[in-house]
Amino acid sequence: MLNVIYKYSRVYVLKGTVLSIISISLLAVQRLSDITPSFFLGVLQAVIGGCLANLYVVGLNQLSDIEIDKVNKPYLPLASGELSVKAGIRITSLYAILGFCLGWSIRSWHLKLCIFLWYAVGTAYSVHLPLLRWKEYPMLVALCSWLFQGVTLPMLFHLHALDIPDVEGDKRNGFYSFATKFGPQRVFWICIWLLELIYGIAIFIGLSSTHLWIRPTMVIAHSILGFVVWRKANLVDLKSIEATESFYLFIWKVHITCTIQKYIHMLSKVQPLLT
Repeated sequence: MLNVIYKYSRVYVLKGTVLSIISISLLAVQRLSDITPSFFLGVLQAVIGGCLANLYVVGLNQLSDIEIDKVNKPYLPLASGELSVKAGIRITSLYAILGFCLGWSIRSWHLKLCIFLWYAVGTAYSVHLPLLRWKEYPMLVALCSWLFQGVTLPMLFHLHALDIPDVEGDKRNGFYSFATKFGPQRVFWICIWLLELIYGIAIFIGLSSTHLWIRPTMVIAHSILGFVVWRKANLVDLKSIEATESFYLFIWKVHITCTIQKYIHMLSKVQPLLT
């Protein structure tokens, strides 16, 4: 049964969710000493909330597309009959209840809004109701995906990370920061390697694209970004607050550039549907 639930939840989609939330949260770090136990707790809340919302959306999408999946994806549990519709509804409802309970219990209104919007947009994307079922409108899907996944979610997760108590409060309460324990240089390079890993994944995705013009765009652009980030990182003086803040702003510019690339990639998927 657990294997069926695993297949139904399509857990592999959570990898991108977790990496995105962690990287976006790291953008809120203005000083290495900001990486504290409170910071990790806040990021953990965001990761759990994002994963629950993602699982809900995946489940609802399958519940709404059973007949379609019997043709296109007969291996899915609902389409194949491995999992009953009632069981699918219970599992998906559990993801929704847990996500709303988490959203209600946390103090950051940015994360509350992010989780609730995720559930709302995910529902509007799939359900068969008047003015909804957005997945049937390619241009609306592209626009909403860009505005929601490319702008709104990253911004709210970033603002949630900024809401996390600062280092002074932790010190007064006897907490020791990650940077204090392991050293600022080690923490800094963990962040850099995480970003480089994401660029590597983006290059791999570009190489696997069926659109010939997307391949060089994704590969060249992310290779350049990875090189520039690496070079900038090697020039940062970690003892200088001004230098670390300047690098932080630079990473924000890189994030915006990647968002634009994501929008272009989504448009390439929509264009064939309109011709």
